[in-house]
Amino acid sequence: MPDGFKSIKEILNTDPGLKSVKEIINENDVVNDFVKIFPDFIKVAQAVKVQKKTLTLKVLNAGWRNELKFKENEMIEKIKSYYGEERINKIKFSAK
Repeated sequence: MPDGFKSIKEILNTDPGLKSVKEIINENDVVNDFVKIFPDFIKVAQAVKVQKKTLTLKVLNAGWRNELKFKENEMIEKIKSYYGEERINKIKFSAK
């Protein structure tokens, strides 16, 4: 890259004015990558959105909602490990 030019990633990571844009991108990454992180949940859970570090999941039924609620901390840690940083700190579950 020519001298004086910066990559978009570098600009997003260093420009404080773009902090909210970077957060929105990070939130959407969690939704888009949910199936990659949790391939076993493909038939029972769907990531809907992330807002204020809270991931909202639609689950197949109340039974799965309870099962996944029990594993919430483990899921948060797996997401953190996948990205190498904290992207969410809570999961909200809703049955379809």
